[in-house]
Amino acid sequence: MGASHSPAGTTKVVTRFAPSPTGFLHIGGARTALFNLLFARHHGGEFRLRIEDTDRARSTEPAIAAILDGMSWLGFDHDGEVVYQFARAARHAEVAHQLLSLGHAYRCYATPAELEAMRAEQRAAKQPMRYDGRWRDRSDWPNDQPYVIRLKAPREGSVTIDDLVQGPVTVANAELDDMVLLRSDGTPTYMLAVVVDDHDMGVTHVIRGDDHLNNAFRQLALIRAMGWPEPFYAHIPLIHGADGAKLSKRHGALGVDAYRDEMGLLPEAVENYLLRLGWGHGDDEIISRKQAIEWFDLAGVGRGPARFDMKKLESVNGHYLRAADDARLVDLIAGRVAAGLGRNLTDGDRNILQRSMPELKKRAPNLNELASGSLFFLRSRPIPMDDGATKLLASAPPGLLATAATALGAATDWSAPTLEAVARGLAETLGLKLGQVAQPLRAAMTGAAQSPGLFDVMAILGRDESLGRIADAQEMMEEGR
Repeated sequence: MGASHSPAGTTKVVTRFAPSPTGFLHIGGARTALFNLLFARHHGGEFRLRIEDTDRARSTEPAIAAILDGMSWLGFDHDGEVVYQFARAARHAEVAHQLLSLGHAYRCYATPAELEAMRAEQRAAKQPMRYDGRWRDRSDWPNDQPYVIRLKAPREGSVTIDDLVQGPVTVANAELDDMVLLRSDGTPTYMLAVVVDDHDMGVTHVIRGDDHLNNAFRQLALIRAMGWPEPFYAHIPLIHGADGAKLSKRHGALGVDAYRDEMGLLPEAVENYLLRLGWGHGDDEIISRKQAIEWFDLAGVGRGPARFDMKKLESVNGHYLRAADDARLVDLIAGRVAAGLGRNLTDGDRNILQRSMPELKKRAPNLNELASGSLFFLRSRPIPMDDGATKLLASAPPGLLATAATALGAATDWSAPTLEAVARGLAETLGLKLGQVAQPLRAAMTGAAQSPGLFDVMAILGRDESLGRIADAQEMMEEGR
């Protein structure tokens, strides 16, 4: 079965992402959403979003907001309105009663105590734990006792799912029990709600984590009982850590908001990395959304678990940082820079940041370091010196900064090429290597031993600020001696 096929009788591919709002949009869920989005866009179809909020004890409004926020940040635009599963409970119950009237479901009056006793016997006999069907063929229903509605699942033969990622997978019907569709309080179960919602939303391809593969066989029995079109299934291997263990927080299994707020990553970098996490297109590593839509199909999804590599993610992010628009980067780091300075940014500050961005973004792997690396441009004089800068100044030849200030102050123009030429001429005159002149100047300009290109920094700071910082450093050296 080709991955591009659509179910018989359909003309449009419809996929869905259906997270449970019990926490943030985690990285595995984001990848599932991406694969659904790209598959739908590749085939000119629809990508729908459903919030599976039937677990009222764990579903929260903040979690729903976090999922929607994460989807928005990543640019995963869905088609149509968001579907909220809990709001459709009446429709789910309607299907359960329809199955009952068709003879494909039945009332089960087994009490919790009876079910526990049944399970205890199965445990003692080392049998599989499943409902024994004690009410399956009975019709002597008591009128005054609570009951659940169970699916009358096939017991003979087997079911094969031609999974678009896993290949053919077969399960014997004897391994599946008669699952509960409607609880005794009239509320639908998750398994019922998923099937009904997928059908009513016209979902043609169910693309999700392979931890749902076993559910597919139970859900398919329900679909067939209703006589509904069967969707194609594609169960994607889960993400593991770099060490091969199940992905956890220590590996980076966080909400996507943490990648944005705490790690300072760009959404396009996270998307690109997630795309390559379990899917490939030759040796291509950097893939735009447009290319991804053109190339994506389920045939490229591997059957083995993908391994999450934070260093690789940061490398991809560095690529996108260097390619990003400078004005956009200023907007993205403005809050971080203001927090670092302890004050609001002025228009002049923003102007300096934008002029410095071409140099700063060459070195930064994320927005946090981009912001911290820019602080020296905006600090008030005298700027603080770290240990590396202090050592460089202490080791500078006596009188070097004063001599350098005089030579630089006489420069015909304050451009990076001119300033470098002056520094080279000064080093030659003093019989020094360029680094012996440049490194103390770097310390004076930035308060650190490492920085973007020194002469670009000086050009951005301007003549007065640069000479003032040299004078401050000279004064600090004299006080230290």
